Amino acid sequence: MLHLLYILAFTFLAFVAVGNLVRNLLAFSSESQKPRPLNNSEFSRRPQPSPHPELLDDHGRVVEEPLLVMRSIGIEDAREKLDALYKSSPSGKNNLSDDDDTPPPALI
Repeated sequence: MLHLLYILAFTFLAFVAVGNLVRNLLAFSSESQKPRPLNNSEFSRRPQPSPHPELLDDHGRVVEEPLLVMRSIGIEDAREKLDALYKSSPSGKNNLSDDDDTPPPALI
């Protein structure tokens, strides 16, 4: 009997929720179709959007220069730069095995 009461209660709540959804959709669609009067005073009351503080310089002006510049390099150039960094590191000279410039196997 209690199960039947739960089913009826949640069915009622589902119908109320769907009814609210339909009423809200109808209200929003009717509001969007109404022509809005254009007043200069209406535009003056709207707050002007301000840029994010990180986009401003020390004087409060918007920074016009690019904040992030990325450039593409080839795989061989990247490998050469990484190899040069590895060889120039203090531990890089001692850990190379033989003359083939491959790092030693990891010790577990």
